Amino acid sequence: MLLHQCHSLLHKIEKPRAFRCGTFGATSLQQRHLATGDFEGNLHIWNLEASETPLYSAKAHQEIINCIDGVGGLENGHGAPEIVTGSRDGTVKVWDSRQKDLPVANMEPAVGFNRRDCWTVAFGHSCTQWDRCVCAGYDNGDIKLFDLRNMEVRWETNVKSGVCCVEFDGKDISLNKLVATTLEGRVHVFNMQKYHRNSGFTCRSEKPYKFTAWVVRHLPQNRSIFITSGGAGCLHLWKHSESLTMLDRSDHEPDDKISTCTTTLLNNISLSSQPIGSLDWNTDKQGLCISASFDHNVHILMITEQQSF
Repeated sequence: MLLHQCHSLLHKIEKPRAFRCGTFGATSLQQRHLATGDFEGNLHIWNLEASETPLYSAKAHQEIINCIDGVGGLENGHGAPEIVTGSRDGTVKVWDSRQKDLPVANMEPAVGFNRRDCWTVAFGHSCTQWDRCVCAGYDNGDIKLFDLRNMEVRWETNVKSGVCCVEFDGKDISLNKLVATTLEGRVHVFNMQKYHRNSGFTCRSEKPYKFTAWVVRHLPQNRSIFITSGGAGCLHLWKHSESLTMLDRSDHEPDDKISTCTTTLLNNISLSSQPIGSLDWNTDKQGLCISASFDHNVHILMITEQQSF
């Protein structure tokens, strides 16, 4: 009976256009509306209990929507329920499901500049109903932090390799940590608490994988713990920690101490011979993790209090 019900649900929500990405992040746990981006640049929001027609539709981009994230409401970020999308057309757009057709923010290169393929987007700094930031990663290694309150590029850097995934350690807190994974198998951890005009945000880089580092996800119940997946089918479990170091200043500036990010590898495991391209934590059961690999297998793991697989 259970298998029959599952098959009926899958058949019911099957659509003519392939989905590229999706998120539940813009709605509450009670609503659980799914926002999807497809290969033709369309953004839809679905009620899975009545999925014949979408609750919201927009022609969001001219090309494929590579990535999507959502934030909104008291449970996962203050302020309006919003969705951010990134596309091969080089634009990053923010959408409010209460407003039809047009995005509430559109970040794109100026006329005459190259449009890079945006591979990943993430909301952060949603600590009040007015504040909101979006981080975007691109195929050429660019990472850009957009301040939606002031509508400006707050910070940008280049990590010299395509950025597969970016994530803050918390959406509904002030900027603290940002983790980025790249094509060359590196994991970059940025300390976003303090910015220096000469050196920027402090960064620690690790290279745990010979191939692509695909996904990063922070543990919802403890944001100092995060997990990454690699191109050889491996998972690595990490922990953020802090240390104080002296920051070099010019002769006209006083010396100061800055909190730098130290990343500790807690454990790792090999699950597949193929890349693990999807990964997430359970928000109710601490330590419960699910991943999907390119060999069509789904793996469910439980991480104990000692942070071991």
